[in-house]
Amino acid sequence: MKLSSRGRGCCAGGSRERGPPPRSPFVHQLRFSPLEKAKIAFMTLTLFPIRLFFAAFMMLLAWPFAFIASMGSEEQELEKPLSWWRKIVDILLKAIMRMMWLAGGFHWINVKGRRALPAEAAILTVAPHSSYFDAIPVTMTFASIVMKAESKDIPVWGTLIKYIRPVFVSRSDQDSRRKTVEEIKRRAQSDGKWPQIMIFPEGTCTNRSCLITFKPGAFIPGVPVQPVVLRYPNKLDTITWTWQGPGAFEILWLTLCQFHNSVEIEFLPVYIPSEEERKNPVLYANNVRRVMAEALGVSVTDYTFEDCQLALAEGQLRLPSDTCLLEFAKLVRSLGLKPEKLEDDLDKYAASAMKMKKEKVDLKEFSAYLEFPVSQTLESMFALFDENEDGIIDIREFVIALSVVCKPSKTLETIELAFQLYQSESGTITEEDLAHILKTAMGVSQIDVTHLFRAVDEEEKGKITYDDFYTFAELHPHFAEDYLYADQMEAESGLETSSLSAPNGICTDFSPDNAEDRKKPLQKKLN
Repeated sequence: MKLSSRGRGCCAGGSRERGPPPRSPFVHQLRFSPLEKAKIAFMTLTLFPIRLFFAAFMMLLAWPFAFIASMGSEEQELEKPLSWWRKIVDILLKAIMRMMWLAGGFHWINVKGRRALPAEAAILTVAPHSSYFDAIPVTMTFASIVMKAESKDIPVWGTLIKYIRPVFVSRSDQDSRRKTVEEIKRRAQSDGKWPQIMIFPEGTCTNRSCLITFKPGAFIPGVPVQPVVLRYPNKLDTITWTWQGPGAFEILWLTLCQFHNSVEIEFLPVYIPSEEERKNPVLYANNVRRVMAEALGVSVTDYTFEDCQLALAEGQLRLPSDTCLLEFAKLVRSLGLKPEKLEDDLDKYAASAMKMKKEKVDLKEFSAYLEFPVSQTLESMFALFDENEDGIIDIREFVIALSVVCKPSKTLETIELAFQLYQSESGTITEEDLAHILKTAMGVSQIDVTHLFRAVDEEEKGKITYDDFYTFAELHPHFAEDYLYADQMEAESGLETSSLSAPNGICTDFSPDNAEDRKKPLQKKLN
């Protein structure tokens, strides 16, 4: 799998020089100079414990006020204007929360624009979502947010969450997402009786280098929204909390060790949807994202939260940040292959590939193989696998890449399938075959498998079976880090990957599962 001149993926191959990879929105790297390390060490021993204690104290101080104000609140009462004593509690809690952020080094918060009234815009869409520090605008406005139902059971934090009257999403209720959208629609159409709902439409944290695909849930009600953009103009970015990079506590520690942390919150003009946008939430979401991207001065990308899951799946092969498979996954979606049918499609394509008399196919044959007409999307996908830019591809590479996208955490199942595609009549593959398999499975242009192959081939026969590889992988579950790209991954990440079982960030995803991805021609990447 490589980069061709007609459809640039994320890597280069052959004799072509490898250029700098595009920055993955799901990766955050921190590197410190010796002076910065010395400053962090000093602040760790002096300011950090004071700030941590004071911030924790402020949160504990807020708890009784939130608890009392939340007691016995019925839905009918929540829709009424706040009573005088609840207004006092509201002011006190906002002051306490502001002191908590002050303790964290956010000495002043720069607010631009005017926040719309609930009757003008019932929904606030906030982006980019890059950290749990994005809770700052939530505590400033006390707007309702969409949260996992489990959050209300967290000591102290759960009480504060319930105070802002969130919309809860339940994992145990299969119909929860539909109910959530209906509840948001009901509140949004209440003519300002309910507090505004603050939603982070990206659904997960990124490094703010671009805006990823917006989930359509916030736009399904078809009511006006107010876009809100966040900026953290700090010299050293200790704020960002992505899937691959510093963990949650490390981000907290490093941020509290900075003398001052800057944040800017800009309320953009209310976006009133057209009739077409009201009928098409995906179009509405894309147009609002474009407006926010222009205000931020960043690009937009078709990568989604699902791409984040692919990049950091818990399999033996952890994908590098510049993997071509993110581009491939995007093209798979754009082609119209449905996620719920992907495994069945994989079985069909694998069986067809094994029956084919030849391994190389041209674009027309590739189109017939997939049973999709030739299109710009199909051409872009074909170009990702065009090894020598001669108009033909190895169909086995497509099957392997599709298997990784379909089953990202099941590495050995993908490798077993690859062995079936590449093995000789004796059921063996060579070192060259293994190189083709693993570079495709990882979405990179070149990879050195010599050390791995020799480790598996203990008898030095120059060929291995899948049983040989499986036995070795069982004994060495971290074979990729140990034998393939230990040096590369260390240089790329510099820090360990956060291991998370759910989207990181504040706002959980509640978009219906059957929401379609945006259909539009894909631009081919250039040098």
